[in-house]
Amino acid sequence: MVHEGHVNLFQQARSLAPAPFLIVSVARDAVATRIKGFAPQHLEDERRALVKKNVLVDKAVLGDKKGFVEHIAHETPDIIALGYDQSGEYVDGLEAKLGEMGLFPKIVRLQPYKPETFKTSILRQ
Repeated sequence: MVHEGHVNLFQQARSLAPAPFLIVSVARDAVATRIKGFAPQHLEDERRALVKKNVLVDKAVLGDKKGFVEHIAHETPDIIALGYDQSGEYVDGLEAKLGEMGLFPKIVRLQPYKPETFKTSILRQ
């Protein structure tokens, strides 16, 4: 589901550049299941298609099946916008891993938007 919290995240990300081209990375099913502890409600291709339909999104890509930098390196972003609640292995080592590949995008942590209301885990209930 793409809810108002996601839309706000897309808006914040677009505001980081004068001529934005927003690429959204969608987690693979196996990765989402491992990180969250349960399978996503929709398959990865369905989630990618839902994200791509949003007018604020220029391109939606699937993340890597293993690791987390190959799909980013392929896109060579100038800026990486992280959600306020993104944490763990993918975020902690992101800057160093990209640097090892010769990539040095600006990494920005976005602000939450009504997280007590617009969080997928809350909205699913």
